[in-house]
Amino acid sequence: MAYTPSLKTKYKEDIIPALMKQFGYSTVMQCPKLEKIVINQGIGAAVADKKLVEIAQKELAIIAGQWPVQTRSKKDISNFKLRKQMPIGVRVTLRRERMYEFLERLISISLPRIRDFKGINEKFDGNGNYTLGVTEHIIFPEIDIDKINKILGVEITFVTTAATDSEGYALLKEFGLPFKNAKN
Repeated sequence: MAYTPSLKTKYKEDIIPALMKQFGYSTVMQCPKLEKIVINQGIGAAVADKKLVEIAQKELAIIAGQWPVQTRSKKDISNFKLRKQMPIGVRVTLRRERMYEFLERLISISLPRIRDFKGINEKFDGNGNYTLGVTEHIIFPEIDIDKINKILGVEITFVTTAATDSEGYALLKEFGLPFKNAKN
């Protein structure tokens, strides 16, 4: 038997029936699901130091369990000493099992490690997708604090098949994301 993450099992057994009851869906296929998680890290100081992108790439690979790609600038901006096609960040897209494993680690281990954590905001993009900004990537236990030379921020985007923000909110709430003003 193949391994399935516990959040995937929870989605099939608990979350789908709960969402079908809450929104009155007639079929399972109408239920919103988590499509992918995109982890993005912009490195503004990479203009001066090219090694920062490679270091960030290695750190993000440790966090995600998958090798990230470098994002490059689209145009020249002289005020920032930026040239077209310069590496300015890293990004990784997680799907299927890796996505569920990362989400489980984020909810149970990483988010509680944030100082004075009171929950995450509930600002969605209008299409049921949610982006969480983390100011310090050292909240992830995979990162060795002694070996990092610069604390960087991370953006984590949850892409869902939900049509509305309320459906996306309900889905992520059922997964266990700790929203600030959680409506019961």
